[in-house]
Amino acid sequence: MSDGSVNGVDFSAGLATLGYSSFRPGQERAVTTLFEKNRLLYVAPTGGGKSLVYQLPAVLLEGVTVVVSPLIALMNDQVSALEARGVPATFLASTLTMDEVDRRVRAAARGAYRLLYIAPERLTSAAFRRLLPQLSCPLVAIDEAHCISEWGHDFRPEYMQIGSLISALPKARVLACTATATPIVRDEIVTRLGLGPDTPQIVHGFARPNLVLRAAETAGAKDRDARVDEMLAEAIGEPSAPRGAAIIYAPTRASTEEEAVRLSRRGFRVDHYHAGRTGEAREEAQRKFSARQLDVVVATNAFGMGIDRSDVRAVVHLAPPSSVEAYYQEVGRGGRDGERAYGLLLTSSTDMPLRRRLIEAGPSGERTDPAVVEHKWGLFLELMRWVEGGSCRHDAILRYFGADAEALGGCGLCDVCTRIDASDEAGSASSEETQMIVRKALSGVARVHGRFGLQAAVKLLKGAKDVRLERSGLDSVRTYGALRGESEDWLTRLLRRLVTAGWVVFAGDDRPVVVITEEGRAVMEGRVPARLLLPARVAPTTRSRRVRSRELSTGADTPLPKSRTYATEPTVERTAEAPEDEASVALFEALRAHRLSIAREQSVPPYVVASDRTLRDIARLRPRTENELMQAHGMGPVKVARYGAGLLAVISSDA
Repeated sequence: MSDGSVNGVDFSAGLATLGYSSFRPGQERAVTTLFEKNRLLYVAPTGGGKSLVYQLPAVLLEGVTVVVSPLIALMNDQVSALEARGVPATFLASTLTMDEVDRRVRAAARGAYRLLYIAPERLTSAAFRRLLPQLSCPLVAIDEAHCISEWGHDFRPEYMQIGSLISALPKARVLACTATATPIVRDEIVTRLGLGPDTPQIVHGFARPNLVLRAAETAGAKDRDARVDEMLAEAIGEPSAPRGAAIIYAPTRASTEEEAVRLSRRGFRVDHYHAGRTGEAREEAQRKFSARQLDVVVATNAFGMGIDRSDVRAVVHLAPPSSVEAYYQEVGRGGRDGERAYGLLLTSSTDMPLRRRLIEAGPSGERTDPAVVEHKWGLFLELMRWVEGGSCRHDAILRYFGADAEALGGCGLCDVCTRIDASDEAGSASSEETQMIVRKALSGVARVHGRFGLQAAVKLLKGAKDVRLERSGLDSVRTYGALRGESEDWLTRLLRRLVTAGWVVFAGDDRPVVVITEEGRAVMEGRVPARLLLPARVAPTTRSRRVRSRELSTGADTPLPKSRTYATEPTVERTAEAPEDEASVALFEALRAHRLSIAREQSVPPYVVASDRTLRDIARLRPRTENELMQAHGMGPVKVARYGAGLLAVISSDA
């Protein structure tokens, strides 16, 4: 509010206590909403200042504010900073002795602190449960709230206990903070915490135009190393006089160590970080990086949460992470000072089969629920769609997170924007040519639909001899040789883009076959434009024939384990879709509210009712009957029977 207060509470004094002279964008609205509504889900990117939104009320309100956080290092840092400002605070975590925990619990019961940080695993401890009735708690704050989402990218079972904590403190305000913002994850957070469907949700500050986002396919280890070295040279300069720091995310523990050794030989002050190192070694690496005693950290995704270093000029991924959410959280650790920083995501031909194996194996090697496998595979495909996408990388991410209002209309800096601009200036491949090539490629898939795999479609489009095509008469159809001027390698990469765009999927067990989706048919028939950058005509030159043949091994015409199911479509809309009109957006939000109410009534996660993609499809189609409703993505007879009447009622009331 303009006078810096609400309901008679003056914010300015609390800001001064915490060492601030004013709010950062979005913070005042969040604090004001929390005071007025007593409930809030606040979504802001990594480094967006979410901690002030609970620290300020904790300073201004009487009692002990409870903050749930999974980050012991962050808790320690924030407690130290608060105490330096004269704000009494403490934390409870597994790193403390039992005697020290008991001492802090007794002090909290006396009201000795303004903030009590707790690790989620402490929620079930007897000491903490005995403390709850004695606390005068004005606010429960949940940091990294997306960890409560069972199907999210960073699920932590301990977070499932937070709902009972809130129930035990019925008079306390509740604030959930997260940097993961897809609408379905937001709805699941509200449901799991037992909050009402009218809980305000504020999404702010997702646009990070100072990040120069790029993705590139590598041809092998030497090519990858060269791209990393080029990025470090561009972002931080020479090892002898670096301009800031870099974080390099590697897919395995061994690769973190190998890359750290390589960069050390080049003269960088570098260390590696992964969960296999001792706690002391990890803490030392993190401390040195924060203290600017390291230029580069090479790490698995175990590194980064809670890191407070503003001059990270580059975040490099040596392989794709698990999802768009994980990627944006990790790349968001660059450029927190607002200055230009770079995000480079490297891919290779082995990424998709490797990720599939990791998903199926589960974190501990046990077999994973098939439904969870397909959901996580869909999340990964969304990231690969983004990698392969044909629109501004920033705008694609903002649409994915439902932050369309912050869209940049093209950042002008990412690799896709610069390539499109360069194509326009050079007068190269026109949109009409792209439409024609994509439709021909989809026609080739349609010809082998449900019969053969991806390589058969490549052979068909190339017009190459193949016994399967000859036996089935496909060597005499008009589509045979429709793209004979292209190499088989290029056609394989093109069809992979059609997979990541959601226009082609795989079905079958032993020998997966390609299937064209309804969206793919719409593009093939010209009813929907193909917003897609075509693959570069010149492939990386050092790839071996063996690697090329595995470009997308899930589509190869070779046996695969029976447990694999590839007929998967991701759970949100294509990032390259045209913007929705205002009426569709409004109806989507109304459908979301209905979904949240049903999820609460039935005690199920929101995704059980309908995915975001389904709701957006319904909002676009505006069906009036159950038969029309079944035309929406994901709406089969069972779901229509169970939820159709309610969904149609929402559409009717919106008319």
